[in-house]
Amino acid sequence: MKAMVFHGKEQKSWQDVPDPGIQDPADAVIRVEAVTICGTDLHILKGDVPEVEPGTVLGHEAVGEVVETGSEVRGVRPGDRVLVSCITACGRCRYCRENRFGQCLGGGGWILGHLIDGTQAEYVRVPFADLSVHPLPGVVRSEDAVLLADIFPTAYEVGVLSGRVRPGDTVVVVGAGPIGLATIATARLFTPGRIIATDLVASRLEAARAVGADVTVDAGEAPEQLVEDLTDGLGADVVVEAVGVPQSFEACTRMVRPGGHVANVGVHGRSAELHLESLWSRDLTITTGLVDTCSTPLLLDMMAAGRLPAAPALVTHRFPHSRMEEAYDVFSAAADTGALKVVLGPPTHDEVAPAG
Repeated sequence: MKAMVFHGKEQKSWQDVPDPGIQDPADAVIRVEAVTICGTDLHILKGDVPEVEPGTVLGHEAVGEVVETGSEVRGVRPGDRVLVSCITACGRCRYCRENRFGQCLGGGGWILGHLIDGTQAEYVRVPFADLSVHPLPGVVRSEDAVLLADIFPTAYEVGVLSGRVRPGDTVVVVGAGPIGLATIATARLFTPGRIIATDLVASRLEAARAVGADVTVDAGEAPEQLVEDLTDGLGADVVVEAVGVPQSFEACTRMVRPGGHVANVGVHGRSAELHLESLWSRDLTITTGLVDTCSTPLLLDMMAAGRLPAAPALVTHRFPHSRMEEAYDVFSAAADTGALKVVLGPPTHDEVAPAG
């Protein structure tokens, strides 16, 4: 089969690799229908995730069809259309029993495209399939469903729930990429008083307004002063870091009010300073986290009911699998291309040109 293979820092290729097969009775093999690229994949290519070995197939988000299952799999069978979660869960260890699947001690957690071959391929082996893939209702399109593999549960769990967004809050989302946009959309479920989004890219600020931000501000035009002005000097109740660079994290700690929450969602490859000389007395809660995806069934129901933004709001580019390298180029140059999510897969019926 063809797959996108990591070869070391800034090196990747779409190439032939062996087909995956069942290695454990709890495995399923999925024929990938729709797959996407995550900002974390770019961090891997930058060398920010050193655990990824050269030769690993990248990717941790997909929708596809089950083609083979191990003898212990009960929840899905060949022919089922499923969502492949970015997190796998053994279901037996202490953390899985606490719904902290991201911290799985039994061989799960974030392993796809990280510790084992991932989803940016024609086929993928998924361990612990009964807890790690989700059957999809026919009403949810594949390019909508793939948004539930990572960005929506990550934004909802690590940003909104950990940040404890409440009705009436002022929420600041720093970074209006896919995760930031999903944070805005899911924060709105808790009826905050206002949501402020900041980013360096104008097209992303426009997308932030489209999914529910009340105020947007260019990150180079004093967003901290704007937050201070809009809150009468108090600061934001919740600030979500959705970029993954030291400057944005440190800005979050300056925009939050005493007693407020900073929820870090971004993937950081470098250290950031924690200015305790000014923060020690402010009663702040700072949370970090890897998504657990325990909210995926809930979010899937909400997507099916039309309560979450779907692909038209978040997917800006579509490619066939064979153009994976081009898709990476477009996604990694988002400031120039305006890319949010890119989805690779066969065209949907409404994308097929009429004959002639």
